[in-house]
This record gives sequence, structure tokens and C-alpha cells, in this order.
Amino acid sequence: MSFGSFDQGEEGEAMSDINMTPLIDVMLVLLVIFIITAPLLTGSLKLDLPKVDAPAAQQAPTVLNVGLRKDGQLYLADQTITLAQLTARFTTAAQQSPKTEVHISADAAVPYGDVARVMGAAQNAGLSRIGLITQPPEGNRPGAASAP
Repeated sequence: MSFGSFDQGEEGEAMSDINMTPLIDVMLVLLVIFIITAPLLTGSLKLDLPKVDAPAAQQAPTVLNVGLRKDGQLYLADQTITLAQLTARFTTAAQQSPKTEVHISADAAVPYGDVARVMGAAQNAGLSRIGLITQPPEGNRPGAASAP
């Protein structure tokens, strides 16, 4: 390792070595700090929890996908269904879980009254989580090139 001095005159070269000692000292101090503080951060309690025989919590809500075509045909998960059958299915789903979601996909040409009847049937059955599935316009889709 070379050390530079101010009295070398014109023939002296600049010092090109990096002094690693302060860097190593700082790293060792940080390592010791983390070794000492790591056990204090885990702070867990040793508990003997009681055993309870209870049903497991539901992970995700049930979703009913309803489709309406412009010719008036109703679909529940790609199966044709009548409004009376759909109402019965809504009632069954509401009894099993009141947090059941209804996703309605309707053709743009479907009259508003048909969509309102499906929404009313879901609400009368006790389902209040209703969503309407739409698509963004062609120019607003992510990654779509906008037309001039």
C-alpha cells in the first residue's frame, strides 16, 4: 500500500489505492448492531392457545356470473336459465352466504328493464353485492394505439 505526501515535488504520483480500513470498520459495527438487535425484533410470546372446533372462515365470496343476450336469453355460468330458475338460485345462494356476489354481463342492446329485473331478483333474494361487467372503449384500453 502506498502513501502519498505533499513533499514529493513534480515527480510524485497521485495515490491510486483506496483505504479499505474505515469501510471495513463501519461494516463490522453495523453487523454487530444487527446481530444484537435481531433477537429483540422477533418478540414472540409462548402461549398455549385453546383448541376450538369451529368452522373455517371463508376465503373468497361466491360469485354468480349472469349473462343477458340481446334476444332476452339469460345465462348463469354459460348455462341457459329462466328468470324463475335464476331467482331460485339467487335465494339458495343468499341462504348459503349473504356475501355472494352477482356479476351481470349484458349485451349493449339489452333493454335497461331486463337488467333491472335481474338486479331486482337478486336484491329480493337478499343479495346486495351486485356488479355490472363492462369493457373500456377501444381507445382507452391499456396498450391500444389511439387513433388520430
